[in-house]
Amino acid sequence: MKRTLILLALAVLPITAGAYNDHRGHNLDSLERVVGKLTPQDIDNASDEELVIIDNAYRELMLGYTHINMEKGLFYGRKALEIARWKGWPAANFDAARYIGMNFYGHEQYDSAMVYYSEALSCLERMENCATSITSPDGYSEQEIDDARSSMYGTIGNLYNMMDSIPLAMEYYKKAGEIFEKHGWKESCSLLHYNMGETWMESYDYDKALLEYKEALRFGQEAGDSLCVANASMGLGRWYMEKGRPRKAMHYLRKADEYYSVHPDQEFRDLIENSGYTAQVLKAQKRQITWIAIGLAVLVAGLATFLVLLRRRRKAAASPAPAAVKLTAREFEILRFIADGKTNTQIAEALFLSPETTKWYRKQIFAKFDAENAADLVRKAMEQKVL
Repeated sequence: MKRTLILLALAVLPITAGAYNDHRGHNLDSLERVVGKLTPQDIDNASDEELVIIDNAYRELMLGYTHINMEKGLFYGRKALEIARWKGWPAANFDAARYIGMNFYGHEQYDSAMVYYSEALSCLERMENCATSITSPDGYSEQEIDDARSSMYGTIGNLYNMMDSIPLAMEYYKKAGEIFEKHGWKESCSLLHYNMGETWMESYDYDKALLEYKEALRFGQEAGDSLCVANASMGLGRWYMEKGRPRKAMHYLRKADEYYSVHPDQEFRDLIENSGYTAQVLKAQKRQITWIAIGLAVLVAGLATFLVLLRRRRKAAASPAPAAVKLTAREFEILRFIADGKTNTQIAEALFLSPETTKWYRKQIFAKFDAENAADLVRKAMEQKVL
């Protein structure tokens, strides 16, 4: 009777006031108290239907503690994995194994993460062979499996990316891309190639980066997705900027700005990034104009040089004082993590962001403070009373 009452409580658990909830509104305190009453004998004697309820409860705690207490999340993930392995439920096994792998990934324990990622992939093979369970009596569709598989390939690609094993990362990114193309998911193809272009840019392999950005633009145009086109255009603008071709860079950056400026609320961070690249291009153009002006001044006469320098001084004197550094709520969040000495990976996991997105925010924050390193960033932030 006691076991039955506990399982019933799991099924109809109410949300009570006075305890914190996770990001999906579930009350973790109450749910944890209920599962805490379960004994190993309760689980051994539970029916399959009851085990589904228990496994789902462990899964809720596993996901709910992601942003609150990762160690607890890992504990309940292992509980869920134990039941899924025991009962041979591939989808539940996949879910728990992937989560545990991501937990190790967040702690930069990449070898351990890969063990669980490999287990998750093997679960997908069982699902692909029409494995069924009490949780999925009708089996799994090809699209469901491909969706999960492409997600895993991207996740493993990110792992190798963080390990600076770029060729291996690209191998898994390409596997994900093959699935996207198979189903005609052109928006996903565009985003994937854009991210691959960004990876190659960070690795200073500009030739490969250019090819990926062009593919991203092609897929975005074929999909008719203006956001994908804007992202790819920004990538190309960045590429031409790095190659010292400001006019070509400005062409693509303005194309990207046409979209971001119309959707500032949804695409604010992209708007800021694109604006940053545009500012760099304008600065490069101004440098070119400056050198031409100086050269002409030298050729014409010393008086012309004097007038150019005088004009610059007047322009500088008339320029308004630089505004205080302003951060978005997300940037301030990440700045505090940096001040606490957190790595990009730890910040990404804590805020439920991708490592690439976290890198981008970090770069923007450093640029805003004109900081050379983390210590310099924290010092300047404190001087300006941002921290």
